[in-house]
Amino acid sequence: MLLVDADAQRSSSIWLEAMESQMPYEVIQSPDDLLERIPDLTAGCDHLVVDGPAGLSEATRAILFRTDLAIVPCQPTGVDLRSASDAVRLIRQAQSVRSGPPQAAVFLSRAVKGTKLLDEAISLLSKTGVPVLSSVIHQRQVVADTFGQGATVWDLSGRSATEAAKEFEKLFKEILGMLP
Repeated sequence: MLLVDADAQRSSSIWLEAMESQMPYEVIQSPDDLLERIPDLTAGCDHLVVDGPAGLSEATRAILFRTDLAIVPCQPTGVDLRSASDAVRLIRQAQSVRSGPPQAAVFLSRAVKGTKLLDEAISLLSKTGVPVLSSVIHQRQVVADTFGQGATVWDLSGRSATEAAKEFEKLFKEILGMLP
């Protein structure tokens, strides 16, 4: 597996460096470089994961023109639901131009358990025409703490870390189940 960090903040690659992870990664942010390099990088590994920028940009478009699967995280807020809708529109454009790929799905992240907003967000996202994954990543301080501690939820102790790890495992299994 190889990670491409295409986000201007470089949070994925900085996190991997802080953890002293052995996971290989490359930082590629230019849309032209993404278009040119993703096919070659894909040929050299079993799975290529691209961490794209948060907003819609030419880099996002380039990624969608080269990937097989697009997973869109969405927080259950009005602004984020609108952004997810814009991302789905961009995915639909890429699917139209490419006559198929990328396959796509949305999942809720940083959701608060048992809130009406969570239920409303799921309802709204289900109307986008893109599958909404059943996995939900709930808001937890332990998840926010991982970056600063150079760790993952699997590295931390406590009930909250264990619950977060289970949610991420479920999400990863659901995503892997979408792969051809």
